[in-house]
Amino acid sequence: MNSRQVYLDWLRIFAIIGMLFFHSAMAFVAEEGWHIKNKDTSNLLLEFNFWLSRFRMPLLFFISGAVAWWIMESKTVSSFIGLRFRRLFLPLVFGILVVVPPQIYMERLTQGFKGNFWDFYPTMFSGNVYPKGNISWHHLWFVAYLFVYDVMLAPFFGWCKRPAGKRFLQKLNWFASGLRIYWLTVPVIVLFSLYCIDYPQTHDLIHDPCYFVYWLFFLLVGYLCMANPVLLGSLERNRRLSLTLAFLSIVSINYLRWNELEPFDLLPGWRADVRTYLYLALYPFTAWTWVFAIIGYGKRYLNKPNAALNYLNEAAYPFYILHQTVIIVIVYYVVQTTDTIGSKFLFTSFVSLLICMLIYHTLIRPFGWMRFLFGMKPQKLSSKEPVQTRQLAEAD
Repeated sequence: MNSRQVYLDWLRIFAIIGMLFFHSAMAFVAEEGWHIKNKDTSNLLLEFNFWLSRFRMPLLFFISGAVAWWIMESKTVSSFIGLRFRRLFLPLVFGILVVVPPQIYMERLTQGFKGNFWDFYPTMFSGNVYPKGNISWHHLWFVAYLFVYDVMLAPFFGWCKRPAGKRFLQKLNWFASGLRIYWLTVPVIVLFSLYCIDYPQTHDLIHDPCYFVYWLFFLLVGYLCMANPVLLGSLERNRRLSLTLAFLSIVSINYLRWNELEPFDLLPGWRADVRTYLYLALYPFTAWTWVFAIIGYGKRYLNKPNAALNYLNEAAYPFYILHQTVIIVIVYYVVQTTDTIGSKFLFTSFVSLLICMLIYHTLIRPFGWMRFLFGMKPQKLSSKEPVQTRQLAEAD
């Protein structure tokens, strides 16, 4: 691997740190779907989370597609699937059984459960899944979707290495000319705007058809851009336009939100009104433009290796697995205090960051069996490889 790809590692690290702040803020925003809530909420944190949520997962799926290309360069289809089973599926099972349960336990305490964690744990196997039951993958839905995507697309990835596949990739040069790169976004924008109302996001894999395809497109475009570097070159050249479009689109969405001008409550027969779908199309459009802008600027300015990069890159996946559990345990106690929302948020964010890194450094990184459970490479194998060869191969 050459140093031109280092920026993807930096962007992935920044995205996961952003996720830490996003989840730390969730207890303090007036939005449903979070496990423990503070009595008072912050509109400022709500808007921060709304903006970040437009592109944080699309960016991670895009980078995951780039990772898939890098791994497939030296793997057969079967070995690729085996590797993803070990690095994604096994940590997912471990996370469901060990990492996630404390999150549900703390939530149940706020709902009146009496007893310690060991009294709670057997209730996970009552037969019902969360929220009715006590077993879930919670934030690890990303790992589950990524595993399914990689297994499902593995034959296509393998085909792209063959002569017919390489000819197909060459034909994608058409998208690298001028502004044609934006045509890659059209299919998922159309799909999302047509189906997102009838099929809202569930994260359960089975009943999530709209978002299942939505995330898949980001991964697929990430793979294709990595497989055909001229597409990445187009993202770099068009980075200013992408940033401008991203800014204008999020401003447009917020103008309509803040002034309660969304079409759902204003237009008679809004399901048949084209303005409804134009409004809905703004959401995937802003996601794509933010991702394209971030990738373009990252490629331009973050192509510099750093002594700390390898350590941070190796820590990123275990950090992701751990972070929400640590946050929820801390939030359970923080929301009981009388401090200001700002101080609670900052305390939760930075203490969670420190605890996650401490757990990684002292309990995961030094031990082979812990590295295995968290989807990392064996330490001896990892330490023998060149730094930059490891970075994308461990990016999930």
